[in-house]
Amino acid sequence: MKSSTKTILIVVAVVAFCAMSVYRFFVGNYNTIVTYDENVEAQWAQVQNQYQRRVDLIPNLVATVKGYASHEKETFVQVTQARAAAESLGGAGVPQNAQEMENFQKTQNALTAGVRSLLAVAENYPELKANENFLALQDQLEGTENRIAVARQDYNKSVQIYNTFIRKFPQSIVANQNGFEKRPQFAASQEAQSAPKVEF
Repeated sequence: MKSSTKTILIVVAVVAFCAMSVYRFFVGNYNTIVTYDENVEAQWAQVQNQYQRRVDLIPNLVATVKGYASHEKETFVQVTQARAAAESLGGAGVPQNAQEMENFQKTQNALTAGVRSLLAVAENYPELKANENFLALQDQLEGTENRIAVARQDYNKSVQIYNTFIRKFPQSIVANQNGFEKRPQFAASQEAQSAPKVEF
């Protein structure tokens, strides 16, 4: 074999190796980003499922409380409006930025406040507090709130993994070229930032 042929074969092999390495780098990182992105989507769906569970429990809770405290109309209206707003977010995809996440959290916080008001009303009615249906609904709501907390935690963890991966070099090159952007996480509400006042 001539030396010029050997040189050409070596050059072709080196070019093919480099091309394959670049291809594997881009494809491998792209596929990993997609995997992490899909995990974020799946975790968001679990968050939505738990919030939907809470939304579904509220009409039964309202009906039960109404039977005992029919003159608490303002509280019922507040809860009903907050539930409608939360339900309208049911099919929303993963928030793409901090503003969308903040709007989602405000809506859910309003529903949480409404439910707390409803439960506070129950404190004034001893026979309602002893009602088996009310107690069962209260337990289900408490369990749902725990599930929401776990789902939010899992979502935040998946977002952290995704965000970390797409911000690292050299994966950031692939992420930027393909439009993958940071995802927002759940954050504590403003009320949780300050210690509650306790007065005796």
